[in-house]
Amino acid sequence: MSDGPPERASYEEVQASEEFQALKARFRRFVFPLTGLFLAWYFLYVALSAYAPDFMSTEVIGRVNIGLIIGLLQFVSTFAITMTYARWADKNFDPTADRLRESIEGGELK
Repeated sequence: MSDGPPERASYEEVQASEEFQALKARFRRFVFPLTGLFLAWYFLYVALSAYAPDFMSTEVIGRVNIGLIIGLLQFVSTFAITMTYARWADKNFDPTADRLRESIEGGELK
């Protein structure tokens, strides 16, 4: 038994561990589809702006047009995605990441 601090696992050992691989896969299963959905929504806005200017300039209420509404919805969707990710991470990602970090720092993962 040694009197010094526990030996830490190397980055390669952590990366190869099953717990890290599962954590990484969980992250990717959530983030990649959400990112793809947002990019599709954003590029739809850009495409409509470029190729359907008459549609985008259609006035809805007074001088407020469809382009302005969709543009503002881009901000709303960004905030919604951020809140969704924060809630998901707090519930599904962070507890596992914290346990993994504690096991690495405690020398349990070698």
